[in-house]
Amino acid sequence: MERLLFLIGSFLLGSVPFGILVARAFGGPDPRTVGSGNIGATNVARAAGLKAGVITLILDVSKGVLPVVVARSIYKDPNFLILCGLFAILGHCLSPFLKFKGGKGVATGAGAFLAINPKAFLCALAVFIFVFLLRRIVSLASITSSLAMPLFVWLFADVKQAGLTALISLFIIYRHKDNIRRLLKGEEKPFSPGA
Repeated sequence: MERLLFLIGSFLLGSVPFGILVARAFGGPDPRTVGSGNIGATNVARAAGLKAGVITLILDVSKGVLPVVVARSIYKDPNFLILCGLFAILGHCLSPFLKFKGGKGVATGAGAFLAINPKAFLCALAVFIFVFLLRRIVSLASITSSLAMPLFVWLFADVKQAGLTALISLFIIYRHKDNIRRLLKGEEKPFSPGA
């Protein structure tokens, strides 16, 4: 029962739509009405400027870090920590505050793995940075680093944790289905804050 409460708490924390709140605080439009229509940091930067995007990124990452850190203070089971991260991601993507819609889960997932397995996180971050610098397309960098994350978790942890991580990666990639269509058509735009 206690573990179930942790998972519910992780979901509710993840569901707070910081992107909308930050864009509003900076006097920008609702990010759902501009650009990609996403509430994540990239689109908030387009809607309300780079500073708003950075603040959203930090807050969305924190939604992944906090439930894992709190759970670790009580439970030592790494598989349960991954589940806490998964529920935070689900909250971000399927927020009850937004009629069960939301973002794509990349920043919240990054925060979760920063807390769960920092070595795997840093390797995936290196992949993200490399792909982003090469193509300047955030979605492509996000998809590539998500694909790589289970491999890094397997290298630094074990097969079971890698399997749970793969479920998260597949969910995040599925959330990028529209981006994937645009990438295949050559229509996905490079990142440009305020554009």
